[in-house]
Amino acid sequence: MTGAPRRRRVPYLLLGVVLVVGCATAGLIAGARVGAREPVLVLARPVMVGQVLAAADLREVRVAADGVDTIPARGKDGVLGRPVAYSLPAGTVLGRAVLGAAQIPPPGAAIAAVALKAGQFPTGLSAGSRVLVVVAPGTSAVAAAPAAASRSWEATVVAVAARDTDQTMVVSLQLAEDDARALAAAPAGQIGIVVVSGGGR
Repeated sequence: MTGAPRRRRVPYLLLGVVLVVGCATAGLIAGARVGAREPVLVLARPVMVGQVLAAADLREVRVAADGVDTIPARGKDGVLGRPVAYSLPAGTVLGRAVLGAAQIPPPGAAIAAVALKAGQFPTGLSAGSRVLVVVAPGTSAVAAAPAAASRSWEATVVAVAARDTDQTMVVSLQLAEDDARALAAAPAGQIGIVVVSGGGR
């Protein structure tokens, strides 16, 4: 009678060993993923369209660069002295798509940049995509107040760049000048991007 309870505890002891080994393995995998981050170039300060990049404009950070247009830190010498095609904020992860001749919109059009988080834009968004920019109505503090209608404008994506600090993507959009002004005044948290028919390159 006294030996039976001990035999029943053996499976639980084995289960505990399996859990410990499993947790240790998961920790090793997570550590490997963190270690896979690569040093890339990031803007240390805001730059204006057409500005030639200098060493003081750049810094290095380690990021998980899967699926993001980046320039490795070892490529810094090839970036210095090159102009940026768009005005970009500090913290933007530098990519090949944002380098080159200044992109000046045609008469009647303008380029506006919006900072978007995951869920505010579809995956695979890239330069050349035709999109609909939607600004959702804000939440009214008065429950009985009627909700404002959403606003939307047609636009073309001219550049997509990542931010290194808060998992934000900076999307530059070309659209009608009046629409660009209205978009620039819209709260960032209420903006969404929808790719429309024929929206690919």
